[in-house]
Amino acid sequence: MQSLINSTSGGSMPAKALMPMRFGRPDHQLADALTKVSPQAQAKAKASSQDFEAVFLNSMFSQMTSGIKGEGPFGDTPGTGVWRSMLTEQYSKSFAKAGGVGISNEVYRTLILQQAGRAS
Repeated sequence: MQSLINSTSGGSMPAKALMPMRFGRPDHQLADALTKVSPQAQAKAKASSQDFEAVFLNSMFSQMTSGIKGEGPFGDTPGTGVWRSMLTEQYSKSFAKAGGVGISNEVYRTLILQQAGRAS
């Protein structure tokens, strides 16, 4: 996902806004909505969408590791479950922050479009 970002390519060149893309095509609807939503609201929507994806990924990773018993560096101790849950939580946050599986992009787009609808 790309948000509208001002970039300058030279000292006296005017700033040019980048077009957000969706499925490899320009997303004019999101570009229009971003002009109606404050930068603070955009940042909050971005953080919320990443948090949502992290929760989803944590659930997915927890299911993936639930059948592992006493293998690997964790061994088979009473604290294994707690340690593994903390590890999967950190994995999910890191994965979501690095781009995740694309859920946060669609959640972000939906949040921005809803906020722009309220603003008009």
